[in-house]
Amino acid sequence: MAARKALLILSLLFLVASFDIVEGYNRLRPGDCKPRCSYRCSATSHRKPCMFFCQKCCAKCLCVPPGTYGNKQTCPCYNRWKTQQGTPKCP
Repeated sequence: MAARKALLILSLLFLVASFDIVEGYNRLRPGDCKPRCSYRCSATSHRKPCMFFCQKCCAKCLCVPPGTYGNKQTCPCYNRWKTQQGTPKCP
């Protein structure tokens, strides 16, 4: 019984550590936000609002998903931030 508890605790610790590693993998410095957001917003016709919200999200989350659209699962904080209406805040 004690061996099962120890194995369960070690498994949980491993899962928590791996989640931190995955989320930390995409961490940026605040100075990296503008170039990343420029690329992220390069394919939209609404560049100004895209840049505004992307930089706001990047400053909070220190992460910008790769590509010009989608891939938000790579930045959990960026993906979870919603408007009051429940729509995604980050482009």
